[in-house]
Amino acid sequence: MQINPRQQLLAIWSGIARHSVADGTWNWGPHGGRSSVEDAERLLCLMYPATEIPAFQLSDPDLLQKDVENVLKGLGGRLALPEVLCGILREFTKAHTTGDERPSFSGGSYFHSLDPAHEPTGEQRTLGVVDSYSMSITLCLATLGFLKDLTGQGPWGPTALSAAELREATQARLTAAMVSLLRSFTVNVFDAESERGRQLCGLLGQGKVPDRIVLDEFQRRFGSLRATIRDHFDLGIDVVDSLERRDQLFECGWTWGIVRDAPPVPTDENIGPQPEGCAAGVPSPYFTVVALDGIVDLFSDRTLKLGLLNPDQQRLAEALRLRREVAQQYWSGIARFLPADWPLADIPWRLADDGPVAEYHTLSVTSILVHGLARERTADDDVPRVVDVLRRLAERGRVTSRMTRDAHTALRLHTPGIALPLEGSELLGPPLSWTVNDFSAQLLKRTVQLCVLGRSLPAREQLLRLAEETMEHLWRRRRPDGPDGTGAGLWDDVRAADPDATVSPEPSWGLTERVVEAMVAAGLLLARQPIRSVDLVELARDLISEAGHLLGVERQGPSIRADSAQALELAGIEAGLRRAGRIAEEKPGTAAALAMQALADLDSLARARQSALGGG
Repeated sequence: MQINPRQQLLAIWSGIARHSVADGTWNWGPHGGRSSVEDAERLLCLMYPATEIPAFQLSDPDLLQKDVENVLKGLGGRLALPEVLCGILREFTKAHTTGDERPSFSGGSYFHSLDPAHEPTGEQRTLGVVDSYSMSITLCLATLGFLKDLTGQGPWGPTALSAAELREATQARLTAAMVSLLRSFTVNVFDAESERGRQLCGLLGQGKVPDRIVLDEFQRRFGSLRATIRDHFDLGIDVVDSLERRDQLFECGWTWGIVRDAPPVPTDENIGPQPEGCAAGVPSPYFTVVALDGIVDLFSDRTLKLGLLNPDQQRLAEALRLRREVAQQYWSGIARFLPADWPLADIPWRLADDGPVAEYHTLSVTSILVHGLARERTADDDVPRVVDVLRRLAERGRVTSRMTRDAHTALRLHTPGIALPLEGSELLGPPLSWTVNDFSAQLLKRTVQLCVLGRSLPAREQLLRLAEETMEHLWRRRRPDGPDGTGAGLWDDVRAADPDATVSPEPSWGLTERVVEAMVAAGLLLARQPIRSVDLVELARDLISEAGHLLGVERQGPSIRADSAQALELAGIEAGLRRAGRIAEEKPGTAAALAMQALADLDSLARARQSALGGG
């Protein structure tokens, strides 16, 4: 299935409008207000494309494209749309602000108990989670950019007072999300002889290198990261003294929520009291990826160009940037510890015991590596190996191969999803888990992102084929039209993966939002210049040179009138060659095509002249 981001995003928006708009008002559904994550996912399905892709902008009615207007007409029409969106965003911020004026990032109904006999307690459902922190960063930046675009527009925009109220609430939520994300970063130090230490040494050495040598190489390779953590991490984390010991290993990244005993982060913003944490200080590949996806938006061109961060947020963003770089370097180093035998390529990830969880962690570590490759100059050397990992994951997850009834591990990746234990949640009630079922959508997003990094045409072709096959798998899982049309065109109809499964009465906003993210990444990919082939540039230059020479020869013939058909044809050929010369470096294929057309036209003129002279 060919990826067409514009049409596919319009189809998703059409499904959202049918499901979430009733009588011109926004319908949050039966779970509205019960999970900040679900409500943010629903809004990001609209706001993320609207701020990342110019053709989908929603802030200026004069620039609103007709097909976009048509799919969202249920929200009140072109002129009313900005004010309606502001109202929906105000509802979200009010619903997820506590009585003490503190922004709430509760997982709510997304938390599940690992004890079948006990439901999560009320206190547990109010716990914040990294998914909410990260998505709130993205949503708040989208909202602030949307409001800035509205400034100075006509009477269709919100009143100055309502816009100011929304901006103030959004700024506070953004600051609180950044603070909470800082307090969810953790460094876990453990002895090389502990069970965790032996597992890590086994992963890194691949059974081919003795643990002692692995430990020495680990200390050498990650010594600079130790120093960075020790010397520069002073916000939201207590670094233990044992990080200095040479016989200790460590891991770093994000856990599922605020770490137990994480100190408050000083801030000038009024975000209310900072909540106590209960999460165990053990980083998770999944939550690390989730955090990185939000942090990267703090440094996007749009964020910097519009100046969306205030001075205090810039300070917090710098602290998050440092953690992002450390986490990327750590996990990228772990994934490629042995140059010839990447631990990442030994699927599934050996630090997880459960089969589907291990498969998903392989994808998560790959995602972190893709984040890291975007900042490395040697990306071309590693892209083909990452392509191979993604291709194998697609096969093992039955994304690009047929699902069979005995493929239990693969099936669990899609339905009901994998349950990630939330260590530390048992302090407040039964142990909790976080269910993840977005394997295919994450695979698609990372495949598309890797297309941007690779400069090799063969690798890019492999990635595009994998992306198209993954998109075909996902598109089959859209919810069908039914008697009530609930969620039609959204996700997830799991019967495409498991014919015996039962379709949920409500759409999965988590999976739908992940597909939207992948479509936005595909749209940004198509907006870039195509990969330039050096051989094709040389061919284009040679063709342009030959055509230019023959054009000069043609003009050496008898004089012709300036307004004659032949003169106009020669002028057109010259214009085509000039354009070919201008674009030969960035679009050599197009330049070659223009040059070949010029050669064909010149040959026609030469043959016509010879025929007129009787030369045949």
